[in-house]
Amino acid sequence: MRHLHNLVPGAQDSGEALEIASPYDFSTIGIADLANEAAVEQALAIADELFRDRHRWLPLPERLAILEKTAIIMRDEFDRLVTDAVREGGKPLQDSRIEVNRAIDGVRLCVETMRTTAGSVIPMGINESSAHRLAFTTLEPIGPVAAVSAFNHPLNLIVHQVAPAVAAGCPAIVKPAGKTPISCFNFVEILHRAGLPEEWCQALVISDRQLATYLATNTRIGFLSFIGSSRVGWLLRSRLEPGTRCALEHGGVAPVILAPDADMDVTLPKILKGGFYHAGQVCVSVQRVYVQRGSARLFAERLAEAATKLKVGDPLLADTDVGPLIDVNEVDRVEEWVREAERSGAEVLCGGEKKANNCYSCTVLFNPPDDVRVSTREVFGPVVCIYEYDELDEAIHRANRLPVSFQAALFTKNIDIAMHVYRRLNGSAVMVNDHTAFRVDWMPFAGLQDSGYGTGGIPHTIRDMQIEKMLVINSYAL
Repeated sequence: MRHLHNLVPGAQDSGEALEIASPYDFSTIGIADLANEAAVEQALAIADELFRDRHRWLPLPERLAILEKTAIIMRDEFDRLVTDAVREGGKPLQDSRIEVNRAIDGVRLCVETMRTTAGSVIPMGINESSAHRLAFTTLEPIGPVAAVSAFNHPLNLIVHQVAPAVAAGCPAIVKPAGKTPISCFNFVEILHRAGLPEEWCQALVISDRQLATYLATNTRIGFLSFIGSSRVGWLLRSRLEPGTRCALEHGGVAPVILAPDADMDVTLPKILKGGFYHAGQVCVSVQRVYVQRGSARLFAERLAEAATKLKVGDPLLADTDVGPLIDVNEVDRVEEWVREAERSGAEVLCGGEKKANNCYSCTVLFNPPDDVRVSTREVFGPVVCIYEYDELDEAIHRANRLPVSFQAALFTKNIDIAMHVYRRLNGSAVMVNDHTAFRVDWMPFAGLQDSGYGTGGIPHTIRDMQIEKMLVINSYAL
């Protein structure tokens, strides 16, 4: 059994610990020491001192070498990283293998970005006031990074928050989700083994909300990276010091529109994957699907038939498609929302049942009212809702009615329809002929409105964690 000690040089254990349990079989897989106020203060002081002493900043070649070695170690320890992620987070083995591969590629992407990112030359000598001058910019770290992470991608989210900080030259302090800290500690320890001095990336497990808020909003933090609920994210942003940047990644209630010409055979497997991947515990999981009246019931019934064939159960088994929800409270919440929709007139075409070991059956709802919770709030569970529409613009209007905006999708063979919907559908990204959960780690990934603030994606995060500093030289030799 793993025992996690807070990775803060010189900090003492608080004497309190948190049990880490498998969400599937409830077995204890680890114990994490809980950080107290002294440990958090120590971490902040270390990060602040590092940033203020420019002589201790890590040169670019050293940071490059550390990240290159990190990727090599992760590849060598691939199986261990996968197993730990499955056991603590419950994402099935087949999907956790993809997550770890993405995490390794994310570290490599940091290296690629570092090799091609630079400041810029500012035009001078173009009028009398700028004569005899040369100007250019360089990039410097913005300051210590506080990374507050979530449970649903326990390794890859940490990589997206921490590896860019290393690339940018920022000291980092990481608070993983209390349910899934092992993958975070695995990555931070690998960074240290790859040559990153321990004080440059510290990790703490914090259960006290006030203490976590103190860390995230401290005056010494230059950048806050937060992944979690909108309620907490916006509260933290409101308490940040002037000049502190942040990136907030909340959730969506992702809409998909099937145009009348959509190919059902092409669409079905993508909706199936996008809706039930990781039991729907993804911020851009397919949730609301709008299908033209006349085709909607057939599509919903075919989706339900396919959903019942997905294997729900032990995430460590290679043939499991859908694992557990993160805890029993989430199972109860999803069950309550489904029952509310059913009482209000939704037709349950499949699922709608609690299963053993924190699992919930893959559920397809037909025509739930627009005002019930499965239609207005992020389910974060294995539930997909199918709605009938008469006119395409009606579907767009209904998809746009919520104060959230993240990734959306459209299925069509017609370029004119694709552009019509793209220009009118709320979203930071619109996928055409793909599901809403599509992502590669170099693309911009951003929630708008209540769904978030700032832009994720490895290159974008690195850039946001840096400032552009200008030098202007005045010389009559120029």
